[in-house]
Amino acid sequence: MSGRAALLLGALPLAFLLLFFVYPVATIVGLGLGGASGSGLADPPAIWLDRRTIDVLWFTLWQAAASTALTILAALPGAYVLARYAFRGKRLLRAAATVPFVLPTVVVASAFLALLGPRSPLNDLAESILGPGQRPVRLDGSIWAILLAHVFFDYAVVLRLVGGVWSQLDPRTEEAARVLGASPWRAFREVTLPLLRPALTSAATIVFLFTFTSFGVILVLGGRGTVTLEVEIYRATAQLLDLRLAAALAIVQMTAVGLLLIVSARGAQRLAVEQRLRPDAEAAPSRADRRGLFVIALTVIPTALFLGLPLAVLVERSLAGSTGYGLHAYAALLDERAHRALFVPPAEAIANSLAFAALTSVLASVLGLLAGALIAYRRGWLATGFDAVLMLPLGTSAVTVGFGFIVALDEPPLDLRTSPLLIPLAHTLVAVPFVVRATVPLIRSIEPRLREAAAVLGAAPRRVWREIDLPVISRAALVGAGFAFAVSLGEFGATLFIARPDVPTVPVAIFRLLGQPGALNFAQAMAMSTLLMLLTAAAVLLIERWRAEGPSAF
Repeated sequence: MSGRAALLLGALPLAFLLLFFVYPVATIVGLGLGGASGSGLADPPAIWLDRRTIDVLWFTLWQAAASTALTILAALPGAYVLARYAFRGKRLLRAAATVPFVLPTVVVASAFLALLGPRSPLNDLAESILGPGQRPVRLDGSIWAILLAHVFFDYAVVLRLVGGVWSQLDPRTEEAARVLGASPWRAFREVTLPLLRPALTSAATIVFLFTFTSFGVILVLGGRGTVTLEVEIYRATAQLLDLRLAAALAIVQMTAVGLLLIVSARGAQRLAVEQRLRPDAEAAPSRADRRGLFVIALTVIPTALFLGLPLAVLVERSLAGSTGYGLHAYAALLDERAHRALFVPPAEAIANSLAFAALTSVLASVLGLLAGALIAYRRGWLATGFDAVLMLPLGTSAVTVGFGFIVALDEPPLDLRTSPLLIPLAHTLVAVPFVVRATVPLIRSIEPRLREAAAVLGAAPRRVWREIDLPVISRAALVGAGFAFAVSLGEFGATLFIARPDVPTVPVAIFRLLGQPGALNFAQAMAMSTLLMLLTAAAVLLIERWRAEGPSAF
């Protein structure tokens, strides 16, 4: 690819990134360093050293560390079983375990609120046994609900990353240690674990980053003593109306994330181990013996209960009513009078989400395909650097992105604060990295020999591109559109900042309904969460059907 063609492909995605990411983030930094704050603190250093800021930062750090450790401990047995045993339903189990990760955070929080909150079916059962008013299960507002939700949400990260590497390790290495007299635990600790450390480091970094910037889970399940930087930024903006305090806190968060990424990159380099990976078919046994079946059952059954129970309770609570089970909550979503908590009928919020997701799919697919084509066709430092720049929004919290839109896009010619277009623009910013990661492997899968053979047979360059590249690029567009649609449906952090009261999306509507008293409002929140879960699952099925496999696939 010529330099001019690369410039044309990359110009539009780069301009979008500069305008809607770099400019808002730079505005936040300028605002945070710009002087006195309405909070009553003299300057940004006073905010950073304030006891409240230190306490929030400390809680953010330790809950992320605890969530990461628990997620790795919970997912390692599953990664081992999927890597070392062949059994019926293995592929289905891997796909099902991935579903929680692609669910919107507000749906995950709603599921655990339904399971562990005051309206839990466990409380219904306890009340029927112990008597009226005996409802002992009440973990919402506690750190335990947050940790469990984080493990549920990030389980698939460890399963995919660590399990993928584990399945390709040569099992004969560990078997040799066993033959030489090592116990199973010692063989794992001294042979297998060092080979897994790079994958474990990568998985731990991703989980820590997700839990450090967790917003929806903390906002729905947390209490007064469980406030993270992400939630504190939102409260400073939406409740205290103190933009400089929010900007100063955003700088703390961005600095912490940047240091985390630097430490993680250096740690990954130091832990890198040269090893020979084998295909799954060679590394995994063809059939599990009796002991293997016991290990599989001991691992799969608790995992299925842990991952399936919250979602099952979510659906059950959406159907439960004072007079028995039924579709009353779903019918209420269509009732134009049932909109006091949302300012609009619930069905309108669903229509908003679908419209925003459709527009996001178009914008993100176009920008992601242009960027993906540049990265796939043009190798070298330009493609590598462009790829890294496009990934920057993934390292920045959604709340910071939404906050940046508020403070930066408020003057002509970019006075968009009251425009509904802000929502698909923010969603596109978050979705483009996913589209790029999904489309680049597909475009790179085109064998150069096919183009050469077509040219030898007399096909013109335009026809070669139309006959060979275009079908693959069309498939990549479907994959990218599916990713963008799923990301837009579930985006909550930035949307809560920028959504107008009369233009809510489904996640925002769920959050508002959960904040209102009454059994019907709770049931409607569960019903909307169920619908959002089904829509997201449909988008993921499209992705799984069309996406590319391989080491570079997302």
